[in-house]
Amino acid sequence: MGAERRKPVWRRVAWGGACAAALAALVLSSACSSFGQWSRSPQEQAQVQASPQWHDGQFNNPQPMWSDMKRALWRAFDSEPGQSPAGPVPVLRSQGEALAVAPASGLRVTWFGHSSTLLEIDGQRVLLDPIWSERPSPVSWAGPKRWFAPPIPLDKLPAIDAVLVSHDHYDHLDRATVMALQARGARFIVPLGIGGHLRGWGVPNERIVELDWWQSTAVGTLQVTATPARHASGRINPQADHTLWSGFALVGPQHRVWYSGDTGLFDEMNDIGARLGPFDLTLIESGQYDADWPDWHLGPEQAVLAHQRVRGQLMMPVHWGLFALAHHGWTEPVERVLAAAACQHVSVLTPQPGQSVEPQQRASASRWWPAQPWHTAAERPVIATKRGDAAQRVELPRCS
Repeated sequence: MGAERRKPVWRRVAWGGACAAALAALVLSSACSSFGQWSRSPQEQAQVQASPQWHDGQFNNPQPMWSDMKRALWRAFDSEPGQSPAGPVPVLRSQGEALAVAPASGLRVTWFGHSSTLLEIDGQRVLLDPIWSERPSPVSWAGPKRWFAPPIPLDKLPAIDAVLVSHDHYDHLDRATVMALQARGARFIVPLGIGGHLRGWGVPNERIVELDWWQSTAVGTLQVTATPARHASGRINPQADHTLWSGFALVGPQHRVWYSGDTGLFDEMNDIGARLGPFDLTLIESGQYDADWPDWHLGPEQAVLAHQRVRGQLMMPVHWGLFALAHHGWTEPVERVLAAAACQHVSVLTPQPGQSVEPQQRASASRWWPAQPWHTAAERPVIATKRGDAAQRVELPRCS
């Protein structure tokens, strides 16, 4: 009798295991191509290992990073009031009509939400970290969902001279968007190692340029330089830090722009400003931060400090306004950037998603987002470590 009673239990366990295995197989089969490159050719691996950033079997940061992983995992499924919009996000939708005429000033920026941005600079059109998919995820049916559809359809964008990808996390390197752009003949400029993902998705090798930190390539009269960053990479855990991450400096005959990519605060930002600045415009990641991992992302106050370190003139916060990827209100990044910028006398550009703006012809910063409660820097500080030691933190400038 005892054995007969146990039978249904074992059947349930077996059935549950089979269901779990089937679900895992479904996830893997649907996500496999989105994962990107699993292995490298000897030639690709030799190029990667020749980098000064590669040692101990992976790429490394200019300064070590610290995180309270135990607390971060404990809070992983917490939600924050106002973390996602309560109503529709105000978006300026179009079919790209404003982009048909070149910017009179020679510099124009169109923000699509998060870090996706079209930069028109000195006659060249450069698309930064484009994601037109519904979710930054290896599968289309799971993961954080975007709050609004792309303001301009991808096929309505004008001809793009180069696509810049800062690293291979899903909210920056989107397979479906890459494949759509490669069908249009796009050229890609990426940090070391990411070329393997692109080749696997059908991008011809002759349309891929891979750069190490401080290396440059030309896009017309524009010099594009990969700049150091303090972050990480990987699309699945075994690939962690096997591809490089970077920011980009774009230097033209008349204008200079710096895009931070994803980064925490680090000392070499001063070198970026000294070697490649000053910059007319900086696009700096300012959202998706947390005190449990303060070295992975800048956060608003340190974004303003980064702008100052690289010798920026006008700052535009990015990496916010499209996905909920951290425990803060969705408008908090821009509110805290504006507060910190006011203290440090920094000018800030805050275009509406889909709006094309020429920074040199800008009016005052427009507040297109709704008013809602948010936590100040004093209430929830995000302060980077100096060398990966939680006891040694960066000292932020006081309000002047």
